[in-house]
Amino acid sequence: MGLDEDALDYHSSDPPGKIAISTTKPTSTQRDLSLAYSPGVAAPCRAIDENPDDVFTYTARGNLVAVVSDGSATLGLGDIGPAASKPVMEGKGVLFKRFADIDVFDVELDVDGADEMVNTVRPMEPTFGGINVEDVAAPECFEIERRLSEQMDIPVFHDDQHGTAIISGAALLNAVDIAGKELADIEVTFAGAGAAALASARFYVSLGVDPENVTMADEGGIITEARVEEEGLHEYVEPFATSGEGGTLADAMDGADVFVGLAVGGIVDQEMVRSMADTPILFAMANPDPEIGYEEAKAARDDTVIMATGRSDYPNQVNNVLGFPFIFRGALDVRATDINEEMKVAAAEALADLAREDVPDAVVKAYGDDHLQFGPDYIIPKPLDSRVLFEVTPAVAEAAMETGVARTDVDQDTYVEELEARLGKSREMMRVVLNKAKNDPKRVVLAEGDDEKMIRAAAQLVDQGIAEPVLVGDRDRITAIVETLGLDFDPDIVDPEESDLAAYADRLYELRKRKGVTRHEAGNLVEDGNYLASVMVERGDADAMLTGLTNHYPSALRAPLQVVGTAPEADYAAGVYMLTFKNRVVFCADATVNTDPDADVLAEITRHTADLARRFNVEPRAAMLSYSDFGSVDSPGSRKPRRAAERLRNDPAVDFQVDGEMQADTAVVEDILADTYEFSELDGPANVLVFPNLEAGNIAYKLLQRLGGAEAIGPMLVGMDEPVHVLQRGDEVKDIVNLAGVAVVDAQNE
Repeated sequence: MGLDEDALDYHSSDPPGKIAISTTKPTSTQRDLSLAYSPGVAAPCRAIDENPDDVFTYTARGNLVAVVSDGSATLGLGDIGPAASKPVMEGKGVLFKRFADIDVFDVELDVDGADEMVNTVRPMEPTFGGINVEDVAAPECFEIERRLSEQMDIPVFHDDQHGTAIISGAALLNAVDIAGKELADIEVTFAGAGAAALASARFYVSLGVDPENVTMADEGGIITEARVEEEGLHEYVEPFATSGEGGTLADAMDGADVFVGLAVGGIVDQEMVRSMADTPILFAMANPDPEIGYEEAKAARDDTVIMATGRSDYPNQVNNVLGFPFIFRGALDVRATDINEEMKVAAAEALADLAREDVPDAVVKAYGDDHLQFGPDYIIPKPLDSRVLFEVTPAVAEAAMETGVARTDVDQDTYVEELEARLGKSREMMRVVLNKAKNDPKRVVLAEGDDEKMIRAAAQLVDQGIAEPVLVGDRDRITAIVETLGLDFDPDIVDPEESDLAAYADRLYELRKRKGVTRHEAGNLVEDGNYLASVMVERGDADAMLTGLTNHYPSALRAPLQVVGTAPEADYAAGVYMLTFKNRVVFCADATVNTDPDADVLAEITRHTADLARRFNVEPRAAMLSYSDFGSVDSPGSRKPRRAAERLRNDPAVDFQVDGEMQADTAVVEDILADTYEFSELDGPANVLVFPNLEAGNIAYKLLQRLGGAEAIGPMLVGMDEPVHVLQRGDEVKDIVNLAGVAVVDAQNE
């Protein structure tokens, strides 16, 4: 099946299209419906009537954008009319929601000309928080945006103009830096004089390009003042019309530092590229075929060619999805009246800065595991990089506040946390822990410190102030990786080959001499990163440790158990996963350590897991899970969790709710607990789920993660005498950073 057939099947599968409306409030009871509609809805209506600004408090307007089009310049298809453009506008809505959690109504209008478009859209202002004009032909699009912006008190943004300008502008900032040039000095040639080209030219001037150094060419050649007058070219090209005699595109490119293609494919050849200045910058953005092919342009020169295109199969894709969702997010959150030039510049600068940061593993994997590092082949972030939301959006919001177009302020210290919560509960929960860690960073030893992921994680821990990482491993290898990756930090390294480990060997011998370990064997063991890190923590030379990235879980856990051991009040360690769903979080134990715990072990695991939940600011409600509900089945399997629950309830030191045994749905469904088992000790759904054995716990958390859509953080090791956590093989850098944050908070509690 070809791409067209796949696309038709994708769009026609039930339900047709790509978007739908869903409710955000309960509607399951008669009372819910009476609050949602009549008579309850009258209360917010009266409140808004008295104070119009309350519309943003009581309705979805503040998070609702209209994607408006007449279909006159539809994405690569031209003038196909409003109905045929609807799949594109729905697609735009998908991107708004996916990347910035913004709701969209797509509005396709059968209108004739700018007047009718403006007169139709302007009265929609009470419905929307912003207007995204899309796929409207030039030059009408310029007038439509200008007039709507003047007449409406909400942001109006024509993405076809400004999206390309902002994203390519970010690429320009980095490309010029890599080329060792200055914005004020570069010569820029444009191929094309449509909406995107003109907006990009204006935006580059805002970034610092001298307008006298901009040359624009269309199918008739270089645009000159004479051509504007003779051919009646529209007024929007006049600022970039030259006073000279003109010439061809080849003439315009001769000696230029930058070529910006927003025209058609195949109009640039290698000779034209060779005529450009040293280290030329080419943004060949015609789709699907660039003005010159990527390989062809690279091969034209012996020096470095910095190239960007509009395609995803080449480096440096100029993709508007890096802009509009995050620009609107920032504008909506401060209720901006406009998206001004300062907000656009702030977006471009934030994107440029982000491209210089270490790239998350998830982004690298999404793009085929290709190495991504700031340089000629990586000058703008990838569209699937979730960090764009946290970098661009706050920059846009801050610029709106600074320039006076914001009607409400956001606290920059907490705004990123609010944005993270939009992407999932796990980010919100981890932010709680990471903020605690930053208050008092601790020394965390990374046992596999010469692994690239560990080194990258260490750099992030230092940069974010979460921990003071210590890398155990080969110093030369670690230093070489730091230099290769361009990481800006001076790592604290313990190299077993060059360090005096006698004191550590003595301590290991003291701990294990009656476990069959000789002094000579202890000397050999401390050269192993796991044992060395464990002894460092046990001696107090480090506050916590992480291991397991390159070893199987049981083998990675062996050294910490032998050296650090369990806490004085604990006989057993356990592995806990925090699973986050859209609106709830649960802690699942034990999923990694104890194969078949008895009632005493289950009770101990529950206490440890409840303590862990509180570190995430979650008040624990623990359920001992079984296939039986409160004695409905009497068997050895059901008696074990029942006895564990009884022991916990009878323990005066236990200060959290706990009950069982109970089935999983009883534990997590409030109606079952409240209506059928009103005697339960739990006053709400359980958030600490204790499984009867390792098999059940491991199976359950993986099913919830894969089929239930839960995000998993962990495993977090509880019950140890000192903070020790064992990673899963293949964990990503963000997992290491998160678990290090948990370890720091553990150490703070110690």
